[in-house]
Amino acid sequence: MAHPTPLDRIRVGSAPDSWGVWFPDDPRQVPWERFLDEVAEAGYDWIELGPYGYLPTDPARLADEVAKRNLKVSAGTVFTGMHRGPAVWEETWAHVSQVAALTQAMGARHLVVIPSFWRDDKTAEILEPPELTAGQWAHLTKGMERLGHEVKETYGLDIVVHPHADTHIDTEEHVERFLDSTDSELVNLCLDTGHYAYCGGDSVKLIETYGERVGYLHLKQVDPDVLAEVVAGGVPFGPAVQRGVMCEPPSGVPELGPVLEAAQKLGVELFAIVEQDMYPCEPDKPLPIAVRTRRFLRSCGA
Repeated sequence: MAHPTPLDRIRVGSAPDSWGVWFPDDPRQVPWERFLDEVAEAGYDWIELGPYGYLPTDPARLADEVAKRNLKVSAGTVFTGMHRGPAVWEETWAHVSQVAALTQAMGARHLVVIPSFWRDDKTAEILEPPELTAGQWAHLTKGMERLGHEVKETYGLDIVVHPHADTHIDTEEHVERFLDSTDSELVNLCLDTGHYAYCGGDSVKLIETYGERVGYLHLKQVDPDVLAEVVAGGVPFGPAVQRGVMCEPPSGVPELGPVLEAAQKLGVELFAIVEQDMYPCEPDKPLPIAVRTRRFLRSCGA
């Protein structure tokens, strides 16, 4: 059997999301200690913080818990609604500051920024139109640039904006418009291969076209059959996840081998964090999947 080309610029990790964790506190989620134990057992070196408050927020305690399992933190995550304009800045910055301070204290260099949802994840209620006006696009791009500047100046972190289903940065058209409208010195992309496929995008094409803007990866796959039903039925993202739209590699799309090879060719070090959305899930389900996924990624050279 041929050995894969080593993808020596790709740093593989996982995240609370792959253990069915979406919220800081939820009785249907595994305790944070179990997540840390199992992510280390599965063979990952890097983790994300997940929703702020799920892992301990005291930096000394978290540093101790992470270090004793030989783990390191790659990024924190925040949700923002920058398209709503300057009126939301103070509230946004208060939230971002909490997460960024903890992220910095853990020695990480990235802050993953997810745009707010235009429809409710649980009820499917339409909260806003799915398309932004020209004015809202301007607020979104200028707001993200301001956020990128302030986060870098204050915390030394780079923001990477995460295209996400049911947000205003989702499809190929929206992602390209966002990248073309923002300064690469201030804002780059967290390419989530699953969300991009969910919204019809081609991850390899994006890496090959906008490679200098790809600052971070989330590795995820979509079940094309479930996705077809979701799209046909107009199903919101939350219920789609419960149907199993995000699936275990390598059974879905996109193929992760070519994505990782395209990323390796960029010639820069990149985090590639596994995220298989499974909220809610049985507590014994994530670990075996995580072990198999890590083995699969090694077979790809990562």
